[in-house]
Amino acid sequence: KGDMSLSNTTENAVLKMFLQGTDPSYRAGATQYLALFTADPGETASLASEADYTGYSRVALTKASAWTDGGSSFTNAALVQFGACTAGNNTISHFAVVDTASGAVNMMISGALSGNLAVSSGIQPQFAAGALSVGAD
Repeated sequence: KGDMSLSNTTENAVLKMFLQGTDPSYRAGATQYLALFTADPGETASLASEADYTGYSRVALTKASAWTDGGSSFTNAALVQFGACTAGNNTISHFAVVDTASGAVNMMISGALSGNLAVSSGIQPQFAAGALSVGAD
């Protein structure tokens, strides 16, 4: 939980959807991905600070079941586990919801964690069900 923002890409996509009736290309996909960052990826979706410890990869989330609607915010519906660190280290401070398993992305939402997570060998980042919260304040 923490500060959250929509990316510039998402803000533009929402306006196009409401004002022009144009869906963003990534909306139809059944899967989205959760990514971890060592600094704020910002509204431009900079991947420069994406986690890079050995064992890390983005986690696939099924759109239809990954999030619980709480009215003004959504929370992750189930445990989300990233790969365990086998080498290297990162201090994770942010997350983002993106549209690809690797490489360049359309970033929909990013946010700061309520506290940093130090990742080193043997540590497996995870979010218990309900621990990750996003909203449109």
